[in-house]
Amino acid sequence: MCRWMAWLGQPVLIEELMFNTQHGIVDQSLHARMGAEPTNGDGVGVGWYGAGDGPGLYHSVSPAWADANLRELAGHIESRLFLVHIRAAIGSPVQHTNCHPFRHGRWLFVHNGYLGGFQQVRRDLVLAVDPSLFPGMRGSTDSEIVFHLALGFGLEDDPIGALEQTVGFIEATAAQHGIPDAVQATFGFSDGTRLWAVRYASEGRPRSLFASADVDTVRALYPDNARVQLLSDDDRVIVSEPFADLPGLWQEIQPGTAVSVEHGGVLEERPFRPRPPVAQAAVPAGAAP
Repeated sequence: MCRWMAWLGQPVLIEELMFNTQHGIVDQSLHARMGAEPTNGDGVGVGWYGAGDGPGLYHSVSPAWADANLRELAGHIESRLFLVHIRAAIGSPVQHTNCHPFRHGRWLFVHNGYLGGFQQVRRDLVLAVDPSLFPGMRGSTDSEIVFHLALGFGLEDDPIGALEQTVGFIEATAAQHGIPDAVQATFGFSDGTRLWAVRYASEGRPRSLFASADVDTVRALYPDNARVQLLSDDDRVIVSEPFADLPGLWQEIQPGTAVSVEHGGVLEERPFRPRPPVAQAAVPAGAAP
């Protein structure tokens, strides 16, 4: 499907995590170990928070390993919070508007996975997007629809609750069409202050997702690793698959789990439980409640 990563911590050059790690996101674009396929070459995107108003975006339909502009920018952009996504298209076109992260105001959103029977439920889902948000939809992916549904169900006030309502609505809509595997996903999203991630599947095992362990634990495990010792207490990274073969550095995020990360390195977990939407205004007549 795809691979993604998110960093929240001390300011770092984006290239440090994209290019300068053993099995970083660019290496994963060619040699993914835990994805549905080893090659993810249908585009790349970076969203970062810096000095400007809201997050910056870079999208390219080039494979990450062959994008000279990406390498140049990554070596000169420093950020405390950024998300990177490499895409493996499974139905929607390879084009700039289909590259993640997707942006709305201060929010960034990435997704790895799919919506089952998407072409059968697409019309119902699009019609359920809040009309005020519809002009912001530029691409044709299921991921962008998920993001805009979540915005309509209150993402900016209750991020995890809004996504639970979104997934609940998608599952109910899919059930009306006889589709059992409605959602297969890991999601990552941020408002520039905090970072959230979800691992969930309606059926089967969801796509892989890991978080780095707390910094004190990592330092104690690898006292002679110079790179590890440069980590600050603020630092956390969430990844589709581990960046390095260092036992104890990574903790698997369990299926049906949502996590949040704040500055200071605090990571909190809670169950992710899809449910019917509370806000019904955007749901069209005849669509699943």
